[in-house]
Amino acid sequence: MPAKIICGKEIAQEIRAELRPEVEKLKARGVTPGLAVVLVGGDPASQVYVRMKGRACEETGMLSETVRLPETTSEDELLATVDRLNGDPKIHGMIVQLPVPSHIDANKVLRRIDPRKDVDGFHLENVGKVAIGDDSGFAPATPAGVQQMLLRSGVETSGAHAVIVGRSNIVGRPMASLLLQKGNGGDATVTVCHSRTKNIGDVTRSADILIVAIGRAQFVTGDMVRPGAVVIDVGVNRVDDPSTDKGYKLVGDVDFDAASEVASAITPVPGGVGPMTVAMLLYNTVQAAQRWAAT
Repeated sequence: MPAKIICGKEIAQEIRAELRPEVEKLKARGVTPGLAVVLVGGDPASQVYVRMKGRACEETGMLSETVRLPETTSEDELLATVDRLNGDPKIHGMIVQLPVPSHIDANKVLRRIDPRKDVDGFHLENVGKVAIGDDSGFAPATPAGVQQMLLRSGVETSGAHAVIVGRSNIVGRPMASLLLQKGNGGDATVTVCHSRTKNIGDVTRSADILIVAIGRAQFVTGDMVRPGAVVIDVGVNRVDDPSTDKGYKLVGDVDFDAASEVASAITPVPGGVGPMTVAMLLYNTVQAAQRWAAT
């Protein structure tokens, strides 16, 4: 029986609908949640993503500011922009879109962001809080979105064996921390696979919940999925496809057609995790505004 489709687009719309009354409550107190996105250079994928964030903010009634800087922007100039936004009371959440040009130290920039405005959850303070289960820290939007997808789709994480393919600081590591936490959406037994994992198929086949974020097109094949497992595909890869008008198509890190014949539930690409990332970024920004309003 083909797998149930976990539609991230629908769940993201649900979350954004829940945020609107919270935004209105803040506005009634004179606070409009504001998100600033800093984009350095002209990376096409980043530009699309930034436009999506801005549109989502406006649809939710939030303030959106996009700061576009040229590829030649120096590290000091970017840090000065971050400092300005740190001090702007209208901005409650801020992200610097990655990647930044190679002459800029991304870690230095991320650590310059005020952790109270770090809605991407990449500042060391927030990373540490998420790792120890302190909910005052901002969880990175993509792992937080995956957790919400599991919760809102009725997937039981407590006692489940969750296997994460990929150990990045953006997805794999924080995803493990969230699934290990006590309470709803947590209490899982977690295994993290990476490029040095031996016999990776044996590990992935042991998963009740398989989360794949390795950045390799269709890396996980159908025979790497345990029958009945829930598969969350975080990857977005562009592959050539002469049959399409654009000459390419987007695929995930999982062979969707093969895996969907084995899994009990699976996310599509596109329309799966991507919209959730934007929704959780808005969620974090509203949380930041609520904390600011309470001070």
